[in-house]
Amino acid sequence: MSFFKQFGGSITKELKEQYSQSPHWKKGRFRNLERTDLSGNLKDMPGIIYKMLTLKKDRSPKQTLAIQSFDKDAFLSSADVSKIIWYGHSVVLMRMDGKTILIDPMLGPNTTPIAPIASKRFSENTLDLIDAFPEIDLILITHDHYDHLDYASIQKLKTKTKQFFVSMGVKRHLVSWGVQADIIQEFDWWQSRDFGNIRIHFTPTRHFSGRGLRDRLQSLWGGWVFKTNTESFWFSGDGGRGKHFSEIGKRLGPFDFAFMECGQYNHDWHDVHMFPDESIEAAIQAGVKKVMPVHWAGFNLSYQHTWWEPGAAFVKSAQNAGLDFLMPQIGEMFSVEDIKQEKWWEQAF
Repeated sequence: MSFFKQFGGSITKELKEQYSQSPHWKKGRFRNLERTDLSGNLKDMPGIIYKMLTLKKDRSPKQTLAIQSFDKDAFLSSADVSKIIWYGHSVVLMRMDGKTILIDPMLGPNTTPIAPIASKRFSENTLDLIDAFPEIDLILITHDHYDHLDYASIQKLKTKTKQFFVSMGVKRHLVSWGVQADIIQEFDWWQSRDFGNIRIHFTPTRHFSGRGLRDRLQSLWGGWVFKTNTESFWFSGDGGRGKHFSEIGKRLGPFDFAFMECGQYNHDWHDVHMFPDESIEAAIQAGVKKVMPVHWAGFNLSYQHTWWEPGAAFVKSAQNAGLDFLMPQIGEMFSVEDIKQEKWWEQAF
């Protein structure tokens, strides 16, 4: 039963009618803002699978990546600036304006629960982190891929979460997993809502969606912007380079800080994931003052780079561009004004 639950909610005629009201739903599916090659993911799949199984050198750390202990009292204590904790890959816990916010809470041990070969997490016992977390005011989900939306994590989080903001189409998965429908709000690109004193916007990316063979592009994908009277953050979400970065900066920038997707890139799927230099370029186009990479140091999902290369290459690209950056350790609490530039991954070679 758990295996079938992984796929999430089924798409219905009524849901398709609802999605068709979006300007980004065309001919029965959601579309990117510019032409994006997704065919290679299918036609080249035998070769990709072969490379994933055979090209393994340094794609995973030789030792388990440690996670710093969570200090609940320090996290919840009042502060003038937001507190942030990154848990590897794209999981971010944030305390902003008195609200506890959790982004893409995939804390499970495996990103391929329906595949015969597991993609195991670099850190251990991450689901147990949820037990230590305080009550979650808001969970945000960028899209429904397994490395961002996890059945086991939601099962543990749903009883301690007040509200969900999700990309259009993701609600059906959460409802099928037992989350109350009335605490879930779906977003189309450029839509925004107030959450307390935080204005939250859903921004476009160049990516795709799907958890099975029949629901490809049947939910939307994107990123999130958080604005208060004193801070402006952007979580880029998964996606390849495109004209939307300049538009995001024009509409919602500049940004004090951004979590930039950088990892699991590959020439075989270059349209939907950025290389490190492209992540820095995108941040500059959007008007970001300070950056950190996410979507790395969690799982081995690409055969084209070592597990540490995304972080190391991101730092080099940021330095070449003269862009300020943060490189916190996994589980380390920090604020944007901190200086975190230690190459911690070199200790895990």
